[in-house]
Amino acid sequence: MRILVVEDEKRVAEYLHKGLTENGYAVDLAHNGPDGLHLALEGSYDLVLLDVMLPGIDGFAVLRALRAVLATPVLMLTARDAVDDRVHGLQQGADDYLVKPFAFSELLARVQALLRRGAQQPQHAELDANRLRLADLELDLVRRRATRAGQRLNLTAKEFLLLTLLLRRRGEVLSRTVIAEQVWDMNFDSDTNVVDVAVRRLRSKLDDPFETKLLHTVRGMGYVLEDHAP
Repeated sequence: MRILVVEDEKRVAEYLHKGLTENGYAVDLAHNGPDGLHLALEGSYDLVLLDVMLPGIDGFAVLRALRAVLATPVLMLTARDAVDDRVHGLQQGADDYLVKPFAFSELLARVQALLRRGAQQPQHAELDANRLRLADLELDLVRRRATRAGQRLNLTAKEFLLLTLLLRRRGEVLSRTVIAEQVWDMNFDSDTNVVDVAVRRLRSKLDDPFETKLLHTVRGMGYVLEDHAP
């Protein structure tokens, strides 16, 4: 498995290089946006770890250019933890988002999850620059429209973001903690049912009117989006 790390802080880049290499990955480094984009487009990588604040061109611009031609999984790394930045990253095509500082064990777990999903990507689930699809579900990220079997789904902004997260990480069981972190920019409190309520409302629009169910509950673990029961 080959991983490209695009990170301008050389200490962080070397730390990632060392940790990932020790875990059996082949790792290339780039320290600015133009070099990172060139390597990402010319090389054959299974995953890109992409910092947001880069010299030359920033990570979001690299991501947009990459998504115009490739569906390589991208994990964004950034010190900017505002929810708007996370939303922007997901809308631009990032598969996951990790805020610095982070524990290497968490990064490694996310890397492994993205690589597993990429290796097992079903043929009927497609990704291009502006759309996400699974079975008869389609999300248009530019026009912010969701349709299923050709029918428009009237989603709120949070429901659209939640569905985008689930669809980008389709086939992966997402815990309530991860969902709360990515969608609401909050630490999950077991006494708070905001995630369950949001999932219930999304399911009423996404699944209830259709025979095939896509959004599944995995008891004790969280939620997963896939076109067959887990």
